[in-house]
Amino acid sequence: MPEPGTAGNTPAGEGLAARDRGLLWHPYAALDGPAPCTVQAAEGVTLTLVTPEGQTVEAIDGMASWWCAVHGYRNPELDRAAVDQITQFSHVMFGGLTHRPAVELAELLVEVTPPELQHVFFADSGSVSVEVALKLAVQCQAARGRPERRRILTVRGGYHGDTTGAMSVCDPEGGMHAEFSGLVAEQLFVAPPPAAATPDGSVWASDDAAVQQWLADVRTTAREHREELAGIIVEPVLQGAGGMRTYDPRCLRVLRELADELDLVFIVDEIATGFGRTGKWFASEWAGVVPDVMCVGKALTGGYMSLAAVLVSEAVGAVITASEQRALMHGPTFMANPLACAVALESVRLLRESWQEDVARLETALRELLPVAADLSVVKDVRVIGGVGVVEFHEAPDPALLTRTALEQGVWFRPFGRLLYTMPPYVCTDEEVRTIAYALLRAAQEVELTSTGRGAAPHAVDAPLQDGAGA
Repeated sequence: MPEPGTAGNTPAGEGLAARDRGLLWHPYAALDGPAPCTVQAAEGVTLTLVTPEGQTVEAIDGMASWWCAVHGYRNPELDRAAVDQITQFSHVMFGGLTHRPAVELAELLVEVTPPELQHVFFADSGSVSVEVALKLAVQCQAARGRPERRRILTVRGGYHGDTTGAMSVCDPEGGMHAEFSGLVAEQLFVAPPPAAATPDGSVWASDDAAVQQWLADVRTTAREHREELAGIIVEPVLQGAGGMRTYDPRCLRVLRELADELDLVFIVDEIATGFGRTGKWFASEWAGVVPDVMCVGKALTGGYMSLAAVLVSEAVGAVITASEQRALMHGPTFMANPLACAVALESVRLLRESWQEDVARLETALRELLPVAADLSVVKDVRVIGGVGVVEFHEAPDPALLTRTALEQGVWFRPFGRLLYTMPPYVCTDEEVRTIAYALLRAAQEVELTSTGRGAAPHAVDAPLQDGAGA
């Protein structure tokens, strides 16, 4: 196989990109937008891509396919789990039926989550799991004799998915769904928690005065609206697609306390942060809190197929069971798909064996190398938490420039807005993580050079990497 960054002619891939353009919508992209790269193969942590110009490039996947392919591609254990299940049956309805993969996966999820979480609802995707959690909060309040409590409290800067209910709890102004304000339910938003960081990977640093003011404001707002609130939903400690922001765990603890005080259902969205990504098995552990409802997804199946789960406390489950309906009122066609459950079962087993060592390896390299970017005038902030590395620019650069520059270094990124970030597959080697970090730095420097009109300098980051970050 060619080395990362090498190229060759592949007209077939070029033809696919041309056929795609105008036919397929891609996420948040125009039908007549730039042609995409074509994936020819994926193995380990490497994608074999054909660029729109027809060149073959091997690139490490710095995105873990939007944070889910934590075990890499063509993982032998996951491949085997999928093959073994598909030779039995790939799907049966979950209405009135059950099967071994669903039962064993649910048992494992209950085992690896806080003991208070005793019930599992399988959903088709992360967004659908959020839909289920929101419906559960409303249904729970109605079962308690408070049907007027239908709104959800959440924070600005959050992202919970693209379906209608999930959109309602995403940032209504700065997020991706502002134009749907008349369609979605009007939820109660408070300011985003003050930004915080973990400079040493364990102790949080934040503006204490700002945190205390935020805590006071949130308490006041929640108490004023207590008679209309059904629950609280938040991404614990790390806000994902809404801005890749980290915040002080004290904020999460106070939200848990408010949920208890006001008798609200407390929901944590661990879809992106769960299974080790932030350096804790679940990000809510940073605050030492246990939710009433936890949504998990992405890494759940290792990126092999779409599946999410909603973990529900025994107390909330009892309220639903005692209600008039006696059931959680949701039921997707592909609920608890046996093929997805079988792969997820193996994925979680693999994660339990090695996530701490793997994420520590990612974090060590990212903390060593990425701070170099902070010296660039175009860079506003650099932050690392667990297996997440983020470079935030003062102004949004050309995403095509970032992607192209990274591909020249043998790495695939998908930047958005003012952010260039990486969430590498957990199985990356030290060398592969360093290659990812170097490509991110090189792309950031290209933004600097372009902004000053000085043009490209292909090896200009070699010196600061060696002198300032021990490369």
